[in-house]
Amino acid sequence: MVVLPAYNASLTLAKTYAEIPFDIVDEVVLVDDQSKDNTLKVAAEIGIKHIIQHEKNKGYGGNQKSCYDKALSLGADIVVMLHPDYQYTPKLIHSMAYIIANDLYPCVLGSRILGNGALKGGMPLYKYVFNRFLTLSQNILVNQKLSEYHTGYRAFSRAILEKINYHANSDDFVFDNQMLSQIIFAGYNIAEVTCPTKYFPEASSINFSRSMKYGIGCLSVSLKHRFNKWGLLKSEIYRAKN
Repeated sequence: MVVLPAYNASLTLAKTYAEIPFDIVDEVVLVDDQSKDNTLKVAAEIGIKHIIQHEKNKGYGGNQKSCYDKALSLGADIVVMLHPDYQYTPKLIHSMAYIIANDLYPCVLGSRILGNGALKGGMPLYKYVFNRFLTLSQNILVNQKLSEYHTGYRAFSRAILEKINYHANSDDFVFDNQMLSQIIFAGYNIAEVTCPTKYFPEASSINFSRSMKYGIGCLSVSLKHRFNKWGLLKSEIYRAKN
């Protein structure tokens, strides 16, 4: 199942949806976070069956919570989270799902850093440098060797989504980092595949001040991860679902 956390995605949604490989994807879920454009109209026109509209804007993390809740309720075995802004190609869904379906890894990330896809795709240099600094710091703190923690292209097994307490996470952008921290903390292994990316005016992005806030939040997550591993903290996010 593919889940699309959408906000003002009317200009790119149809292109994203057209590349989803429906030979293996059974359902698509779109959660609209009170878009101010025609995202809902486009979603209906292209035939997305499962559409959820938030009554108020819940934020990027809050949107994903609704995505995963709906996917689990529909019986999804593998859930691919794909941004509908066409920054990441849906053509990698085959590869990402295959890794999970064959019990190689329960979580797969589409990495913009492997193969230099980020800079080739137009990622601003300051964001690239920021990404590399954060990733190095996080790898040290959580004892991993991921190429990046900040991709918005992810695939999960049902077992992961049923175990980790993603509802305890932030409703903001740091949700993604908290989720990876939870997965690592729970002992799951993570795979990465090289992912080309595109930066263009219609693609979603956060400004410099939001980027700084996000970066501080990511470092905070990794520090808390380490303190919880040492037994110095007992954070709610690392408690498994009841």
